[in-house]
Formats: sequence, C-alpha cells, structure tokens
Amino acid sequence: MSKRVLFIEHDHASEAGPISQRFAEHGYEINRFLIVDEANYLTPNVTVEWPDLLEFDVLVIMGAPWGAWEDDRIGNWLIPEMKLVLQAHNAGIPILGICFGGQLMARVLGGSVARAPKAELGWYEINSDDTSLIEIGPWFQYHWDRWQLPSGAKEIARTDIASQAFTYGRTLGLQFHPEIDPRVLDLWLAMDGGCVEVESEGVVVEELRAQTAQLEPETNKRGYELVDRFLSKIASSEVKTFN
Repeated sequence: MSKRVLFIEHDHASEAGPISQRFAEHGYEINRFLIVDEANYLTPNVTVEWPDLLEFDVLVIMGAPWGAWEDDRIGNWLIPEMKLVLQAHNAGIPILGICFGGQLMARVLGGSVARAPKAELGWYEINSDDTSLIEIGPWFQYHWDRWQLPSGAKEIARTDIASQAFTYGRTLGLQFHPEIDPRVLDLWLAMDGGCVEVESEGVVVEELRAQTAQLEPETNKRGYELVDRFLSKIASSEVKTFN
C-alpha cells in the first residue's frame, strides 16, 4: 500500500509546485483538499466537510491570503482545522506547515500569531542554526504576519523580522515558501489584488518574476532537499504531544 500525503490548500492558488513533486518521487500518493474555492475567495468564511486526517501518513498545510489569527473572518473552517491538525499531530502524523500553515501550527501548539512590523516579500537569506535541516536560502517570503513560538518548540531559523522555522516533535513549521516556482508565483499574482498588494510594498512585479525564473533550478533543488530532510529527520523523530 502506498503512503498518502494530504496537501491542505486553503485557497485556489496554493499549489505545492516542487514540494508536491518531491513527495511523489518518494512514492507518496498525492491528495489535495481545497477549502476556499475561487468562487468564494472574497467571502472565505465557508463551512467545509473535512476528511479524516488520521487516514494520511503526512500532512502538508499550505499558505493562505488570510491571517491564522482571523477567527472572525475564516473561523468557520479555521477553528475546526486547528482541532483536527492537533489530533493528527498528537497521533504522531508528521506535519509540514508552510507560511500560514506554519503560523497555524504555532498557534495550535500553544504559540500565537499577529501582524509583523513589516512585510517580507521576495527572496531572502535567513539565519539558520542547523543548515543540515534548513539552509540559509535564498527562500521566498510572502507574508505580513508572524508567529510567537510555542513554549515547547525549537526554533531553527529566523530573520530580523520573523521566526522562520521551528520543530515540535514531528511538526516542522516554516515561514518561507519552499514550494514557489514561476507557475505558483503567477497564480498568486493573478489573485484579486495580488500585484497591487506586492507593489504597495515597493516590490517591482516584473523584477520579482524574472528573479524567480532565474533562481528556479537552485530553488527547486533546495525545495526537494527540504522535503528529503523533513522525511528523514522530522517525520521519524520522537512524537511530542500537546494538550
């Protein structure tokens, strides 16, 4: 029986690019669960029927254009998601949380999430305490929020603006986006207001596209290796529950 990974996609533009490809190369059956489809993008507080997360071997919790603290805006699905992924975490299912997904796991495990003092948009090198797990990059950043670490978490990497990676048992939370490639970036920029919000932070969209295309071979490789390390180092580590 093949191993099964579930990608929890909060919005219609959250494809996993090279991350999904690497899981497939490791023999995982790729499953995708979309929460807010394109038709509901402007009214995202939808109610969904969740699959049984305990039936999967790995969970990958993707990013989102909303905040992991916005219960009033997306609570119909955010609050149930938090309860379900905590059950999965406590059951020992490895979880990779990316951006919103990392913030969500920080909150689930006892930390908090709030607006950062400034956005991080584009390609950044980070400070890593363990480059055998998290390289310095450059990694792609696309966020306005940040987490406060859970008390039981181990921070692995950071920038001056935000914590960038933590582990908690078999969960790895990331602030940056290892799944980015030119296609995924174009999906984000095509979202309602996507280019406007990026340009409002002083980013030149065409330069960002060009840089992403230029870096793609090395950033894809970095993303593949991150999946390898997650599976070899984090997914097989000791289970650490949170109550």
